[in-house]
Amino acid sequence: MTETGIMTIASTDLSRATLNVAVHEHCVHVELARPEKKNSIDAAMVAELHTVCERLEATPKTLVISGSGGVFAAGADLAEMRQRRSPEALAGINSFLFRRLQHLPMPVIAAVDGWALGGGAELAYSADFRIATARARFGNPEVGLGIAAAAGGAWRLSKLVGEPLAKHILLAGRILGADEALASGLVTEVVAPEDLLDAAFRLVDQIAKGAPTAVQLTKALMHMPESAHPVVDNMAQALLFESGEKFERMTAFLEKRNARDS
Repeated sequence: MTETGIMTIASTDLSRATLNVAVHEHCVHVELARPEKKNSIDAAMVAELHTVCERLEATPKTLVISGSGGVFAAGADLAEMRQRRSPEALAGINSFLFRRLQHLPMPVIAAVDGWALGGGAELAYSADFRIATARARFGNPEVGLGIAAAAGGAWRLSKLVGEPLAKHILLAGRILGADEALASGLVTEVVAPEDLLDAAFRLVDQIAKGAPTAVQLTKALMHMPESAHPVVDNMAQALLFESGEKFERMTAFLEKRNARDS
């Protein structure tokens, strides 16, 4: 993958930098960078991730999220969380961020090494793809801390792995290892730690082979409620049928096939 530049969010942009952000040709790579706190998600990180979302909404690219220090994210920052009361809960500090990530125009890939717990697991659940290392561990210990997995885990996880397994994780504290995560469909690939980012960038390149508008509309269709189909499907297809990408790609395919068959 060709790197076209590096963008790091500086402390002058936000209260303090918690991310390393690199811009590549086909993706933006965000590394959660609070290794001393096991990349726990605090308000500063939430704010910086919103900034990344704003840029990706304006200039769509695939997003790759990984963690530093051999950990994806060990949860929300408990020192902050302990001080939060009902107004903060109703503000949906993490849940609205994860929903925004889920609905970014282009796909989101979570590259998970080590622990993905609580809010860190919910961050991974909001991605379109999860690639893990053999030492990855997923879990939601919220009920043991007197709270709920209310930033999407309580409903996204059931869709990803099925209700029985999701209940075991959410209600009984089960930790899911990499092999179990692969078998349950939570992750699509398990690789060695040193191969994690290469695997994520390979997936980026596979996505980049598709027509960008078609990729974006297909992702949007997948998030539509069942009642919206097939009307929204037909509308999306109508837009694509008039696109230059469709004519160029189909013409190239037919010319290549005709040349092969002649």
